[in-house]
Amino acid sequence: MEKVYIHPLPVRIWHWVNALGFLMLIATGVQIRYLDLVQLIPFRTAVVVHNYIGFVLIANFFLWLCFYLFTDKITVYLPEMDPKKYFEDAWRQIKFYGHGIFLGEDNPHQATIYHKFNPLQIMMYQIIMLLGLPIMFGSGLLLWDIKRFSAVIDFFGGVRVVDTVHVLMFIGFSGFLLMHLYLITLGPTRFAHFKAMLTGFEERHGNSK
Repeated sequence: MEKVYIHPLPVRIWHWVNALGFLMLIATGVQIRYLDLVQLIPFRTAVVVHNYIGFVLIANFFLWLCFYLFTDKITVYLPEMDPKKYFEDAWRQIKFYGHGIFLGEDNPHQATIYHKFNPLQIMMYQIIMLLGLPIMFGSGLLLWDIKRFSAVIDFFGGVRVVDTVHVLMFIGFSGFLLMHLYLITLGPTRFAHFKAMLTGFEERHGNSK
């Protein structure tokens, strides 16, 4: 078995702040949205905590953005420059997840600190980080102070539209979280990827998934 350094300390800190923050946003968001069904904490407390955590995660997002823009680690989010090779690698990864992994085959993508994500992950994380999160945070910011941002809210079609977008993003991110929790169990051992995000080192075994 060998150990490969994959996750730098700033990335690990960002990841766990983000993970904890999103779990709190989901919990308080459900409390706010479905007050008649869920009454774990007072409504006002849920709103205050939800808003506070939202601002923490917005700041955390910009720390993530600055880290990758101003270091050489940005390569982890950059796809293969040759489109043909990119789609060939993506198809190979799809076949692995859909078939090969159940036969005990090795993962065709071996992560390094500069090329951490496979082609499917690159595509997914670009959508999430560069589109999904800005929409989530932007709609949340508008709903945080409806009076102050009334002109912008009206431009986008009104409070109902902005609120619907925010809720749809919540559903999408909740689904992604469930998928993420499943995928992190697909390492060489059940908790290998979880452990790597704590220590920074990924363990490579003879037959690595």
